[in-house]
Amino acid sequence: MDLYVEKYRPKTISECILPKNLNETFEEMVKEGTPQNLLLCGPAGTGKTSVAKALCSDLDAESIVINCSEDGNIDTLRTKIRSFASTVSLNGNTKVVILDEFDYSNANSIQPALRGAIEEFSKNCRFIITCNYKNRIIAPIHSRCTNIEFSIPSEEKPGMAKRFLSRLMFILDQENIQYEEKVLANLILRHFPDFRRVINEIQRYSVSGTIDVGILSDYDKIRIQDLISAMKNKNFTDARKWIVSNLDNSPPELFRKMYDSLSDSLEKNSIPDAILIIAEYQYKSAFVADQEINFVACIVELMMRCEFK
Repeated sequence: MDLYVEKYRPKTISECILPKNLNETFEEMVKEGTPQNLLLCGPAGTGKTSVAKALCSDLDAESIVINCSEDGNIDTLRTKIRSFASTVSLNGNTKVVILDEFDYSNANSIQPALRGAIEEFSKNCRFIITCNYKNRIIAPIHSRCTNIEFSIPSEEKPGMAKRFLSRLMFILDQENIQYEEKVLANLILRHFPDFRRVINEIQRYSVSGTIDVGILSDYDKIRIQDLISAMKNKNFTDARKWIVSNLDNSPPELFRKMYDSLSDSLEKNSIPDAILIIAEYQYKSAFVADQEINFVACIVELMMRCEFK
């Protein structure tokens, strides 16, 4: 089954749901006709990857996409990027390497290597880099790219949410899924501006053929099970992604959901340790500077010390 986020991904800049200033910026790039080195920064699900792909489509630029959270090692940089960037495009246009979630890459090895690649292949290749946290990208990369922040002015949020609601309704109509409009609006409000997450959620619930108020009652329980599954499988990348996408909830709420899931998720002899670990990091959440790091440290300790069912 095709993922909705890919099946209905915008093909052009004009199809992307963006704030007015960003839409104008990217439309101007299309008019100029030549891709630039770009660093696209902003929260998850706000359209950075879609914009990168749409730009390449509008500019008729041959491109390759590398997800750095899954395939962002030094060997990839030396093989995939080099083999792609060192050859001339079939249509004679500038090639583009899209490095998705580049803030997951190593700042001491991979990122300095990319700096060299940007310079080495500057004649026939450009790089579009996406990240959630620009402070995790080294300064030499910043200086070699046009930096664009995916921030949404408060006055434009209602209009963008309305446009996205129309997009969701179109997707569900195409898939012959029954839905209640107020439920879609509720999901958008919960996760705005993470549109990708909302699309993934509606696909998850569309299996029954209906999106109605019934999904809201068990919605939170199902979400925490994704984290439990990642911890059980020692999948740090998926666990961290879950944390990043759920930081819009308050830390006490997230820790409480973890605590409530212990009896169903852990072997009995691991529950006391898990309670102490969760209590310690919940206490720290009241004054830490970075909630993500604190939460990641908590789940790492749970993965190391606890036995999952």
